[in-house]
Amino acid sequence: MLATISICAAQTTQPGGPPSAATCDQALKDSPRHGEWVDVPVTGTDRKIHTWVVYPERPDKAPVVLVIHEIFGMTNWVRAATDALAAEGYIAVAPDLLSGKGPNGGGTESFPGGGQSGMGSGAVPAVSALTAEEDAAAIDAVRKYAIAQPSATDKTASIGFCWGGGTSFMYATHQPKLNAAIVCYGPPAKDEQLAKITCPVLGLYAGNDARITATVEPTKATMASLGKSYDPHIFDGAGHGFFRQQNNAPNAKGAAEGWHLALAFLKKNLQ
Repeated sequence: MLATISICAAQTTQPGGPPSAATCDQALKDSPRHGEWVDVPVTGTDRKIHTWVVYPERPDKAPVVLVIHEIFGMTNWVRAATDALAAEGYIAVAPDLLSGKGPNGGGTESFPGGGQSGMGSGAVPAVSALTAEEDAAAIDAVRKYAIAQPSATDKTASIGFCWGGGTSFMYATHQPKLNAAIVCYGPPAKDEQLAKITCPVLGLYAGNDARITATVEPTKATMASLGKSYDPHIFDGAGHGFFRQQNNAPNAKGAAEGWHLALAFLKKNLQ
């Protein structure tokens, strides 16, 4: 059986970890790192993916982490989480997968309430309507852009949250050159797709999130039968979205322990 991780006491996230939704705006303002927006063309289309890129402060080339947003679309919290990954030495790249899908050809920011905290964002139906094929094409384009940067290596990983967690799992079935994938409280890829995965997958889940967590044991069994690397962790007492909603003891502890696991996983697989 899958062991859960018991959470017993209040604790803030580890230094350098992702901020909460309540503190992300200030974290972005205080960041010493270089962050910028770029528009990445998707080969064979006229679409460009509006992408937030943050560079680490290091003297050598850095691996790339692709950050996949929640169902709320591109928000300040996602941007701040991207910056937190850059603080750990990665070129962190977060595409707005709604680029060109909004009113007047806009992205997340063009929807009512889009782009800020994310909660209650009018972007939710549009994110839900995206297809796996167009998501994969957009992420491929951003991956290609990122590893072509002079300061980048060709090592890449994906990390996604909520809807983006499921998309991170899906992307691992699509991109054979991906070195690692992290799924944060997102659904698994379909069983028939799991055989295509060539990289290790880390899963970070909330104990009080049965809609998602009920899929973990069956996915673990299927991945094992296929000889694939899948390492799931369930944080007892935490709720869905614990990385952004660190407003109680279980969520804060889950965010701290989950971030520690994510960083160790990235370090192991992107060297």
